[in-house]
Amino acid sequence: MQRSLKTRHLSMIALGGSIGTGLFIASGSAITSAGPGGALIAYTVMGIMVYFLMTSLAEMATYIPLTGSFAAYASKFVSPALGFALGWNYWLNCAITVPVEATTVGLVMNFWFPHIPSWVFSAITFALIFLINYLSVKSYGETEFWLALVKVITVIVFLIVGVLVILGIMGGRGPVDLQNFTYKKAPFVHGISGIVNVFLVAGFSFQGTEMIGIAAGESENPEKSVPEAIKSTFWRILLFYICTIFVIACILPYTDKNLLSSNVTDVVTSPFTLVFKRAGLAAAASVMNTVILVAVLSSANSWMYASTRMLFSQAREGFAWRMFGYVNKRGIPIYSLVGTTVIGLLIWFTQFIGPQAYNYLIGASGLSGFIAWLGIAISHYRFRRAFIKQGHDVSELKYHATLFPFGPIFALILCVVVILCQNLDAFVKLDWQSIAVTYMTIPIFIILYLYYKLRYGSHLIPLDQVDLSRKTKGESYEASDQ
Repeated sequence: MQRSLKTRHLSMIALGGSIGTGLFIASGSAITSAGPGGALIAYTVMGIMVYFLMTSLAEMATYIPLTGSFAAYASKFVSPALGFALGWNYWLNCAITVPVEATTVGLVMNFWFPHIPSWVFSAITFALIFLINYLSVKSYGETEFWLALVKVITVIVFLIVGVLVILGIMGGRGPVDLQNFTYKKAPFVHGISGIVNVFLVAGFSFQGTEMIGIAAGESENPEKSVPEAIKSTFWRILLFYICTIFVIACILPYTDKNLLSSNVTDVVTSPFTLVFKRAGLAAAASVMNTVILVAVLSSANSWMYASTRMLFSQAREGFAWRMFGYVNKRGIPIYSLVGTTVIGLLIWFTQFIGPQAYNYLIGASGLSGFIAWLGIAISHYRFRRAFIKQGHDVSELKYHATLFPFGPIFALILCVVVILCQNLDAFVKLDWQSIAVTYMTIPIFIILYLYYKLRYGSHLIPLDQVDLSRKTKGESYEASDQ
């Protein structure tokens, strides 16, 4: 592997992973579900949880920067069975998300070209992201940097325009007060249950930030760049989300039916589009559709990268065919890239021959991100305890996670709550099909875990036997390399 990703690449990978359609479109539904106050609380709490997770990941990634990230850490610090299950579960999530995003690109392009079949644009997307990831890891990093930069600039412009509308400088309606925060049932709508529901929306919005751990294995100087990237990006992400929701809530009441939109085809009713139109920007819908196209392409590119590296890591750990661990002269795990692309294309084709099967495949990846976060929390808790148990001092670590052990424990509890509360209405109505689609990821993960545990006799590694050497199968890292 080639360590050619710079700090600016890692920063934008983290930013790009969390700023997407969840912010540009679904943020409005969060205000409708919990009211402006509830939405702000939910995003703040979820953002703090993600911060704890990212600092946990950063502590492990600066100590041992591995391409397999949290899956490799689980194998080293918890048990091989957990690493096996986390790795394959995350790879499945990535392999499914790539064709989903490619399909979304087709839908977005139909905004301008409604007479061209959407599958044409989806096929072009597959070819494009394959080429980007085939060339070099630097080509992936540069592409992600510029795509993420477009999204960041859009959010900044939106916040500036939103403030000008609130002050009455733009929009021609005079200053906007805070009456939407006390309108009808605001600021808190549906109480605690409304806030919990927004936890789900916020959680999905923040997913992708863990990719910084995967990219750490190809960073020029992970001991410096990973902590810097996490410190600089987290507060920007949280500030972007909180300020965006505040601006939207000031201008649009939670009862506005347009806020219920959550699909990319609803770009004309995106809260961003509505605020831009309120400011008098006539081309708002077209501009936002361009930004959403960039966001989806960025997501597809990132998930292709993550899936390729995770499959590579699984092979190096002995959890997949050895051929997937091969790296070409440009530092690309080429067989992992080709294998993931082929599986992604097969999943994409299922929508044409079996739409129901395609929907189930999408459901099979629904909770994968939260399970990955659980794995990060558990692995870091075990890593730090093993580190102390074996006579090391925390001062030896180049980077210290925030508020250990509260951080990983808080993240673990909140992740469990979010996973269990994904679709409580389905249990109330005994809608078994909806339950199956929503929670399908959980039995898949359990089956993967039990398969490895029962076949190979994997067990929880005692703390005094945890391997703290700065290497893993097929990869090694020493500070002197830097």
